[in-house]
Amino acid sequence: MDTVASHRCFGGTLGYYRHASKVNKCDMRFSAFVPLGDGPFPVLWWLSGLTCTEENFTVKAGAYRYAMQHGVIVVAPDTSPRGDKVPDDEAYDLGQGAGFYVNALQKPWKKNFQMYSYVTQELPELVFNELPADEDAQGIFGHSMGGHGALTIGLKHPDRYKSISAFAPIVAPTQVPWGQKAFSAYLGDDQEAWKQYDACELMRAAGDRSAAPPILVDQGLADTFLAEQLRPELFEAACAAAGQRLILRRHEGYDHSYFFMASFIDEHIEHHAGILSPADFHATTLSVEEVEAAEAADEE
Repeated sequence: MDTVASHRCFGGTLGYYRHASKVNKCDMRFSAFVPLGDGPFPVLWWLSGLTCTEENFTVKAGAYRYAMQHGVIVVAPDTSPRGDKVPDDEAYDLGQGAGFYVNALQKPWKKNFQMYSYVTQELPELVFNELPADEDAQGIFGHSMGGHGALTIGLKHPDRYKSISAFAPIVAPTQVPWGQKAFSAYLGDDQEAWKQYDACELMRAAGDRSAAPPILVDQGLADTFLAEQLRPELFEAACAAAGQRLILRRHEGYDHSYFFMASFIDEHIEHHAGILSPADFHATTLSVEEVEAAEAADEE
């Protein structure tokens, strides 16, 4: 992979990277924060929402102070393939910037839009070869379309992704306009094929999940997409039926923006760190003073 840029950040290193993707048949970009030390570190995969690139979370979420504090790598890929030869659509919710973390089956999308395979296979292989990431300690989280991706990918691979969380996720894409439009285009008219990418359907098919770690979901009640596109109550019911512990927090006054995510990102990182490395969680967690000392050493 090629390093596009590298920045010292809270004592760790934030890198922007580019590589040639075999599954998406174009160059793909991602960012990765690596804390100070030798590792290996637990790794959190962040999946962003519609219209985002690898940069939105990186710049806006304010996550890296807490990633340094808890000793975790955070990887944030782009949300779709891009380029002049990659199919696109005039609307913001289809095509480039709107990969929906599925493997497309329909033309013209099938050639490039293999985001499920990219996120679950190709990108992890690259990251584990190049960065000091612990393959046995992985968590996944995301926002909106990326929350949908985090929930579905996490539920389909419980042995790999041991911790899951989401901000304002699309939990039932087969039942809401965003998902129905994307799935029709990418997957075709067979709605049975859609269910493998629907968190509510996957939860209903999962059987007893009472022994699984809790899933954390934050939802703003001033989110303009809440009633039509997000429908967290559907996931709440599916989790209850499966015995899945769900921490669903509804926040008055918060909307769909990164201001909402930045307000609670510390608690999400702590949620993942506590699950991924519970035995030495307190031993590996840096105090605020220690993080600030690392920052000061960087400035010197």
